[in-house]
Amino acid sequence: MSDSGTLEEAYERLHRTGPEFDGWLSNHGPMAVEAMVRHGYDRDVHRWLDGYVARLDELPRGASPVGGGEWREALGDARRLGDWLAFFDGELRERPWRDVLETWWPRLLPGIAAGATHGVIRTGHAVHALLGFEDETRLAELGQALGYWAARWQPVAAAGPPSGTADPGRALDGVPRVPDQSKGINHRLDQLAEVAGWGPAVAALRPAADAEQARARLAELADAATLRYLTHAHGNPVMLVHAATAPTAVLRTLPALPQDLWAGSLDAAWAAGAAVTAAYAPAEPVARQDLPAGAGPAEEVFELAVRHGDEHVIKLADTALDVHRRTGDPDALAAVARAATLISPFAS
Repeated sequence: MSDSGTLEEAYERLHRTGPEFDGWLSNHGPMAVEAMVRHGYDRDVHRWLDGYVARLDELPRGASPVGGGEWREALGDARRLGDWLAFFDGELRERPWRDVLETWWPRLLPGIAAGATHGVIRTGHAVHALLGFEDETRLAELGQALGYWAARWQPVAAAGPPSGTADPGRALDGVPRVPDQSKGINHRLDQLAEVAGWGPAVAALRPAADAEQARARLAELADAATLRYLTHAHGNPVMLVHAATAPTAVLRTLPALPQDLWAGSLDAAWAAGAAVTAAYAPAEPVARQDLPAGAGPAEEVFELAVRHGDEHVIKLADTALDVHRRTGDPDALAAVARAATLISPFAS
């Protein structure tokens, strides 16, 4: 992570804005700038933000503080967004951030679908930044991320723990699609409990025997979702990015968590990835021979994403480079080129 101070400057600009805009769209700014700085694109951050911040809403104010005894009732109440932001701001001023995360991670994890998984994704980026360097601005970003997750807390329907024998790639292939794909993510997720085969599909993943195996399986899940994006992205090129970036966010958070939380983290990340896949996967993949030529070398892929400018392409590139380092599979890089083709560029 660069020590130029650019990330802190970017966070300070973004912390004057809310976690959502235009009703319920997620503010991707903190996630994108963290990735840009970490990959050495400090010089592009403020230019990108100049265009992006103009789209955002003001930071919401709290009205009724979240008390220590009522947090369960306040989870998932989007009207309390300002209250939750204030709550975690206070928590992180009074307690070490790892203690706050250890307390709240298992409380928030069952609601991993929050904000179309953006609650956990923003948290993963914030933790990744803090693991590199701790300061007040990065702590404030973690508070914003956790507050957003708490306010939009949303479980994945009927998702029991894995108990099967399938690896992540085969398990994703077995996820059934929701029947009505005409509306937004909440409408699609609401159908899951009634989808024939949803429960068995979630159970099909091979469970982890210990913490290290949970970490390895999380990496395999991020790998499988990223590689799958290449041939399935046309189902919804924006939303299917999250099938890869959500497990990546969880994976990056593990070093800050006790190992006894790792297996449950895998289970939740798998449920989230499977839910996004069920909600947005196309009826049929694109045949490999119908795809354009792949991306350039790894060192050019993140530059491609920054030039393109869309926050989803930037976040997918961030994940895809991890996948390519682990697997050596060029399809991880090609997935970024595919996203840049299907998603409209952001004119900053």
